[in-house]
Amino acid sequence: MSGILEGKRILVTGVLMESSIAFHTAKLAQEQGAQIILTAFPRPSLTERIAKKLPAPAKVLELDVTNTEHLAGLADQVRAELGGLDGVVHSIGFAPQDALGGNFLNTPWESVATAMHVSAYSLKSLTMACLPLMEGGGSVVGLTFDAQLAWPQYDWMGPAKAALEATSRYLARDLGKQNVRCNLVSAGPIKSMAAKSIPGFDQLADTWNHRSPLEWDVTDPEPAGRGVVAMLSDWFPKTTGEIVHVDGGLHAIGA
Repeated sequence: MSGILEGKRILVTGVLMESSIAFHTAKLAQEQGAQIILTAFPRPSLTERIAKKLPAPAKVLELDVTNTEHLAGLADQVRAELGGLDGVVHSIGFAPQDALGGNFLNTPWESVATAMHVSAYSLKSLTMACLPLMEGGGSVVGLTFDAQLAWPQYDWMGPAKAALEATSRYLARDLGKQNVRCNLVSAGPIKSMAAKSIPGFDQLADTWNHRSPLEWDVTDPEPAGRGVVAMLSDWFPKTTGEIVHVDGGLHAIGA
């Protein structure tokens, strides 16, 4: 029996560690029959080492999503490797340290602007860079952390994720006529490279120990990866502009 991504060509960003959701997405996608190409910044060599742990070899391209030259050259590089794309995974987020950790009221605009550019606007930039490769349509899937609520220590990454979620909806609106779907997976907290940059991450994650209906494991990125792979597949052909929660159900629980 073939996998649900058999014959698909998928670009995955954000593979930094074996513990990341992006790594498990790439791994599961290959296991489900996809060809994978990875992008990395600022250290492609780190991603190349991690990529060796995937089931099959995967090319790594350097891509700074805030660099217009990198974005302009992406389509040609991917086309040379895979011929085209059927899916894109946006797993990119960054905020300067003064935009996190309880400093919300004092964060300067320059740091907020960086967080918004890298974490939200980049979804549009990356999608448009890849759009010429998705001639027959495709699926764009991004990763978010529930922006309906204010979280301790998360500060300006919260508004950045809210902007990401809005950006996804507008991309869904404007790209539907080209049969390109754009959805997000809202994952619970995972101990990844991104988590290490959030002061007080353990305090935030502890919420899941008390409120999540399903037991949540902060060391297991695979459920979120499965959610991303499902949204990349043809099993959701008419779903776009959606946010699928893979968070143990916590988003549905008030207290």
